[in-house]
Amino acid sequence: MVSAVIDKTKSGSFDEDLVVVERFLAGDRRAFEDLYSKYYEKVFAIARGVLMDSDEAADAVQEIFTLVYRHLGRFDRRSRFSTWLFRVAVNRSIQEARRTRYRSRTVELTEATSKAAPEETDTTDPKVHAIMLKLAPADRALLVLFYWEELSLQDIADSIGCGVNAAKTRLYRARERFRVLYEAQP
Repeated sequence: MVSAVIDKTKSGSFDEDLVVVERFLAGDRRAFEDLYSKYYEKVFAIARGVLMDSDEAADAVQEIFTLVYRHLGRFDRRSRFSTWLFRVAVNRSIQEARRTRYRSRTVELTEATSKAAPEETDTTDPKVHAIMLKLAPADRALLVLFYWEELSLQDIADSIGCGVNAAKTRLYRARERFRVLYEAQP
């Protein structure tokens, strides 16, 4: 079975994750833990970049990996596993952002003071963070994939399900919307 995976990848670059996916599909449940450990931080970064909240991102990451666990058999191997995973992460994070957009983010003062402040090591400029909150989730996803995750335009295109030229255009437009908001804010 592993040789079949290796044969499939001879024409393109080898995706070592395919071996782990095949192990999981063959019944080795620990193989999924390897994928989870390898990609948790990147998936969290994508979710946090889209959702702009660490707690919501942590919840989304659990949902993302649950979806991947249940539907890994649907992975068709035409792209790299990481590309497929990032596409699931982007789509799920955007869905969550749209769903929670209208939910109130206020809490009672007594509730807020009774909780300890979460420890966050966010090095993002407050102005950048404020502008990112104003952008649409799809724009945030593009900017996170390009600037924070440093994915190529081809990987971004694969992750969001479009062609390279479309990804380039969408990224340009997202950057322009960010620039306009950034320059307008004092």
